Amino acid sequence: MVLNNCLLIGAYFLGSIPFGLLITRWVRGVDIRQVGSGNIGASNVSRACGKHWGRVTLLLDAAKGALATSLMGIYGNSEWAPWAAVCAVVGHCWPIWLRFKGGKGVATTAGGTLVLSPIATGLAVSSWLVAYLVSRKSSLGALVGCLVLTLAVLGLDADLLGPVVALVGVVVLRHRENMRRLWSGEERNSSL
Repeated sequence: MVLNNCLLIGAYFLGSIPFGLLITRWVRGVDIRQVGSGNIGASNVSRACGKHWGRVTLLLDAAKGALATSLMGIYGNSEWAPWAAVCAVVGHCWPIWLRFKGGKGVATTAGGTLVLSPIATGLAVSSWLVAYLVSRKSSLGALVGCLVLTLAVLGLDADLLGPVVALVGVVVLRHRENMRRLWSGEERNSSL
């Protein structure tokens, strides 16, 4: 029990590593929170440093979710692994190091769910990609991916539904301004 709790806390701290901020400081010497949307995620890093560094950020943010989930599955109680993914996403979205102002959790969610349900995650990522390519809006892709992830888990791995709903809930909560802009036609295009 103590080990599981330590791994959950560790998942939060792992998730809270602000790779987008670290990369933009290293590559351009700027604070990503002062550029573009002010978000520390891959889309804004692409705007600030180019597509290559945006993709690196996306992979590192996904790796946080995958690693946190895997560590719980290996060293802790594997039934708690989905909650380690949730903790990593919460860490990414509300990192203690950045006064609880972080990213939107999409890549970290994908990394965590890839470990838990690869097929459902593959379907979600594919739907994100299609929605993004059609609309050029990463936020719309993320919301479509969340819907597909929830439905795919419901059909393939229903025992993961609770944690996946928590993950999707965090991502949707973090996208509420994007949803408002999408609805009003004001959401800008992304460049990943």
